[in-house]
Amino acid sequence: MITREESIAIARQHVKNENLVKHMIAVGAIMRGLAEKLGGDPDLWEAAGILHDVDYEEVGQDWSKHGAVSAEIVKSFIPEDGLYAIRAHNPQTGSLPKSKMDWSLYAADGLSGLIIAQGLMMPDKKIASIKVSSLSKRMKDKSFAKGVNRENIVKCTELGLELDEFFRIGLDSMAKVGGELGL
Repeated sequence: MITREESIAIARQHVKNENLVKHMIAVGAIMRGLAEKLGGDPDLWEAAGILHDVDYEEVGQDWSKHGAVSAEIVKSFIPEDGLYAIRAHNPQTGSLPKSKMDWSLYAADGLSGLIIAQGLMMPDKKIASIKVSSLSKRMKDKSFAKGVNRENIVKCTELGLELDEFFRIGLDSMAKVGGELGL
């Protein structure tokens, strides 16, 4: 199994935008937390989270390829269920989420953006200072973090999680990598 460090190295090899790399690390952290909660393989789920956007700069705005090209790039590093989750995080590839890992990546992708945006608004700029109630409020405010796909976030219900529980897992998980994110 690929290590976290190897996953980040591959991400950095393919993605030059540092904010996008931080997003990928954040999604990986949430995926690890979800795997621990849901009985998945934390190393695999984290790797899928970190590697899900390695094709972003290569495919540009061609959403029919985004995720499929990522899976192709990393196919020698992670097993097929991880590759499927990477493809399914963007259903425009033709792969729809089915498993807990798939739905986790689908929902965590958006949640990371909401948490990062809220972290940047905090006086101390720390994820650890964000409360679930603040995140719930921001989730309802469509003018906040406009690029965040809230419809994907609420798909956490496919995992048997209430929104507040999903927020808590995301916050706790991302706080663990807050130093790497600058938050």
